Formats: sequence, C-alpha cells, structure tokens
Amino acid sequence: MRSLAFRRPPNMDKIASISQQLLQFSPDALIVVDLHGVILFANATSRGLFGYSREQLVGRSIEMLVPERFRLRHGAHLAGYLRDPTAREMGARIIDLFARRADGTEFPAGIRLAPIQDGEHTFVAAAIRDMTERRAINDALVAAREEADRANMAKTRFLAAASHDLRQPLQTIRLLNASLLTLTPQTTELHELLRRQAAAIDSASRMINSLLDITRLESGAVEPHLSPINLISVYGDLKREYEAVALAKGIGLEFPETSKIVISDRILLTQLLQNLIGNALKYTEKGVVKVAEILDADGFLLCIEDSGSGIPSDKLERIFDEYYQVDQSGTQRSGVGLGLAIVREVSRLLSYSVSVSSEVGRGTRVRIRIPLTQVGADTLPVEDAHPLVSAPHATSRLVLLEDNDSVRAATELFLTLEGYETLGAASVADAEELLANLKPGDLLISDYHLNGVLTGLDVLQQVRVRHQREIPAILLSGDLQSMMRVVKTSIPRCRFLSKPVDTHALLAAISELIGTEYPK
Repeated sequence: MRSLAFRRPPNMDKIASISQQLLQFSPDALIVVDLHGVILFANATSRGLFGYSREQLVGRSIEMLVPERFRLRHGAHLAGYLRDPTAREMGARIIDLFARRADGTEFPAGIRLAPIQDGEHTFVAAAIRDMTERRAINDALVAAREEADRANMAKTRFLAAASHDLRQPLQTIRLLNASLLTLTPQTTELHELLRRQAAAIDSASRMINSLLDITRLESGAVEPHLSPINLISVYGDLKREYEAVALAKGIGLEFPETSKIVISDRILLTQLLQNLIGNALKYTEKGVVKVAEILDADGFLLCIEDSGSGIPSDKLERIFDEYYQVDQSGTQRSGVGLGLAIVREVSRLLSYSVSVSSEVGRGTRVRIRIPLTQVGADTLPVEDAHPLVSAPHATSRLVLLEDNDSVRAATELFLTLEGYETLGAASVADAEELLANLKPGDLLISDYHLNGVLTGLDVLQQVRVRHQREIPAILLSGDLQSMMRVVKTSIPRCRFLSKPVDTHALLAAISELIGTEYPK
C-alpha cells in the first residue's frame, strides 16, 4: 500500500526564499515590535530609509525613530492602538506624521500598522514609507486649487463689475438714440439712420449679455436655487418682454394657459426660455412663435416652436456649440452664436435634456424635458402680482435716482420727451427732498447698484416705510441675475429691468405701474 506520509513539494524552498527576499527588500520599510515598543525585526529597506543597520535597530525602542517632540504623543497612540489592534493606517487623523533618521533629519511618514498573533503573544508590524514626494505633490495640488479658487473669485468680481460697467455706456447710447428718434420725423432719412443705429445698439447689447452669461455659467459661478414656480407667471414676464418684438415683425407670439408648477430656479429657467424665444423670433419672418407644454410618462416637456427658416439636418449637431451660427441665406446674421450654448449650460445645471428637430423652410422645434421629480401639483393660475392702480399720466412724476451722470442725463431727456415730468438725483442724499415729498401717482426709478452703502431696493423699502404705502418703482441693474438672487421674493408694484434697458419695456413698465395705457 502506498505510503500517505506528507511529502514537501520540491519548490517550497524556492517559495520560502522568494518570500524572504520580498520581506527584506519590500518597497516599504518593515519593522516588527512587541507590546513594549521594542524592535524585534527590521528588513533591509529600513536601513536605506532610516540609516540604521539591522543590528542598530533590533532590541532598541521604536521611539528612536520618532522625533523627540512627538514621543510623548506616540506612546499614547501606541497604547491606544494596542487596546484595539486592527490593520489600519497610523496617524490617519493626524495632519503631520514624521519619522527620524539616524542623522537627525526628519521626513513625513506614511505608516500602516497590522497586528501579528503568535499563540498568546501579540506583535505589531509597521510598514513605513517616505511621503516627502507625495507631500510635495499634495502641497502643489493644494496650491493649484487655492490659485484656481482665487482666479475664480477674481473672475466673479470681474463679471460683477463688467456686468454693470460695460452696460452703462450702452444704456446712455440707447436712451439718446431713442430720444433722437422721438425728435426726428419718421419720413426723414435721418430717422431711418437712427432706426438702424438702434438695431446696432440692440445687437451690441445682446452680444455683451451673451458673453457675460456664458462666462458666468462656465466659470461655475452660478448655483441653482430651486423653488416651486408657477409657469403662468414666467410666461407673463416673457410675453411682456417679447411681444413688442413679435408685433414689430408682424408674427404671432403664443403662450399656453397653464396651471403647472415646476421645481426649478426661476432666473435660470427664464434665461433658458429667453434665449430660445429670442432665437426663434430672430429666425422667423412670418407665422408664429409658440410655447407649448406636453406631459408624458418620461417627463414634462416645454416646447418652443417657430415657423421660421429651419435648420439643415447636417447643422443640427453643432447648433449648441459656442460661437456657431447657422449660415442661412436671406437671414441677417446677428449676435455671436452663444444663445443656444447658454441653453445647453443652463439645462445642464438644472438637469434638463434638450432636443431639437427642424425642417428647412418649415420651422424648428426645441424640446426641454424636465424630470417628473421636478414637476409639482397643478394649481390655479396666479393673478398678476402687480395690479394696476389708476393714476392720471398728467399728475404722475418720475423720480430718477442714478449715480452715473451720463445715464441719468440720457434717461431724463428720454422720459421728458415722452411727456413725463422727470426729477433726477445723483445720490440718495441729493434725492432726500424729492423722496420725502412724493405724491400719490409718483414713480421711483432707481439703479440697483448705487455708489454707497444703500442699494436701490434699500431706498425703495425705506421710502415705503416713510410714506406707509407701496410707492411704485422700477429698479434697473446691469447684473439682473445677481440682483434677483439677492431679492429672492416678489415685491408688489415693483418691476426689475436689465441694463441697457429696452426703451419699450421701460415705457410699458411705467405705464403699467401708474395705470396708463402704453401704445404698443
């Protein structure tokens, strides 16, 4: 019968030799200590790391490898570890963990501990690695992150300043142009030149707005603030903004009667729809631009449809690229091709998906799909939050608070030519007497960003408290989005308009707030 005695595999000696080599020349220094911290074993790598020979380490306390200033704390950590000896990284919660070499120099150390049980005896194995290079890389990454944060902060400050300062000259030019148009007979050649100038000013305004918007979005300076939004109120704002443009082109602009509520960022959602509606109006010469709603099992869709020139199928994939514009014969090129890039970025922030279908000569449809988790219960359409209050035009005065001399002078001229008694002031102090003597029917028009501690909104709130009534007001800002994030809540009988202000929108807001009819 064949013997069943255990036979040692012929390669066991080789395996044992390889194991010894791995142990001795591991990438990490390996040291084993007993419960008193006495070194029982040190591999060959330890000599290269610490500068001690094996004989100089074995039998000595592990504290010889610890800088003196850390030895007391090290003893407490070792005692704590031995109460619960598990494989873990030493000093995982300590910011600075250092080891000491034979020559007295120190290096940042990464130390991994593991208990070894030999019968009733417990030992601790430590794998030690020099972390100098990794620490340098981490420090460089931290420095780069801090530099990036500083750059982003500088960029944010620049955007805030640029949003205000770049728009101020355009505000002046636009108002002066509107004043000249009012003074010039429509049948003259000069009136046509001024009308073309107005179109150029509008184009420049759109370009600046788009450039600032896309830069702000891509810089990460915009963070969505979600809240329930009644879509009917959003449509009302958009209708007031674009109906004059649609009327001037002789095309229809339709919004649905709705009771839908979505959970979204009102400013970003409005910005998204502004770009889509503005783009549709730009490329539609006849017919209609229509906003529609569709609810299906996969989500809630906002559809913006037009009967414009359409987009060739080979161009659809590129329309969301920055600075790309579809070259369409018969359509005047305007803008810088950032409107749909802004739509893409805003949709990404809000977790929406965007799809486009189009047919050349028959129009385009853009679908914004909102997840069902962001669609609230239906509610009754809200009434206009800014009810008209009857006040005759002849007795209404406009109190204008604007710290930019050029803008103030141009605004006064424009409003005076439109038939309004306009009283201007350069500062809150200069306006003190005017604000103290406001009469029923008077309207406050103020820049939001005033030079000083107070904002235009602060002034409005103080005036309303003083007079114990809701003084109607229009607040203007070159950075409307930032202003609205500060305001957050709706303010009765107060309109917020962006600089450079559209003169039609300004006159319409004045007429609405003082209760007169604005001729469209």
